[in-house]
Amino acid sequence: MPALLESCVELFGTQDLYEILGIIKEASANEVKRGYYKLSLKVHPDRVSSDAKEEATQKFQALGRIYRVLSDTNLRALYDETGEVDDEIDTEQCKDWADYWRILFKKVSVNDIREFETKYQGSSEELEDLKASYLEYEGDMEQILENVLCCTHEDESRFAEILTDLINKGELPEYEAFTKESKKQKSGRRKKAKQEAEEAEHLSKELGLGKENGDDALMAMIKQRQQSRGQQMDNFMAGLEAKYCKPQPKKGKKGKATKKK
Repeated sequence: MPALLESCVELFGTQDLYEILGIIKEASANEVKRGYYKLSLKVHPDRVSSDAKEEATQKFQALGRIYRVLSDTNLRALYDETGEVDDEIDTEQCKDWADYWRILFKKVSVNDIREFETKYQGSSEELEDLKASYLEYEGDMEQILENVLCCTHEDESRFAEILTDLINKGELPEYEAFTKESKKQKSGRRKKAKQEAEEAEHLSKELGLGKENGDDALMAMIKQRQQSRGQQMDNFMAGLEAKYCKPQPKKGKKGKATKKK
């Protein structure tokens, strides 16, 4: 196994372990764990296509090693003081990092998701995520809806109103992809959302699953949908967690920015 810091430079472009996890050097143990969790969801090997699995696996393993350093008081102190890590200690316990990840993070239940949605929607955290997605995807509403947590097409008008207000206040730049989006694009998005809803309803009836069946029915329905589409995902719950915790940004054409004068 290559030296950790060398792997970090190759895979993430830096050997700063804190920067990779998106946290500060003074981060608490919980913040370290959360940073690891969010990033590991993005690169989880079960969530990428077959041609990207090798790189995703390397990143996922490197993140496990990073977390092991920063979650251990002595190893973290050594890194903070010298900028080095003890790779001998780091490789002593070569393990299945997917199993290690599962030990650290419990599986997400439907009730967990619903509880999170209730607290998240309309919160300051949602607002910050909305602004970040707007900037990252340069106003592409389709990408924004794909990447802001817990949202559906029903949130589009609410998001559009919030973003327009922020643009008018000068808090966000103006992007053509947002301000000049065609009616055809908006209509296509609504049509796609309607088709997906109808598909879910049809499948639910086909499987005989109703609200009275509770969480098990919902899980069964989602699993069935997953199988019918032939998705390349060996771990269903990892995908579910990623959807509701921190979605992986999807590649897409970004809109061109128009600077506001």
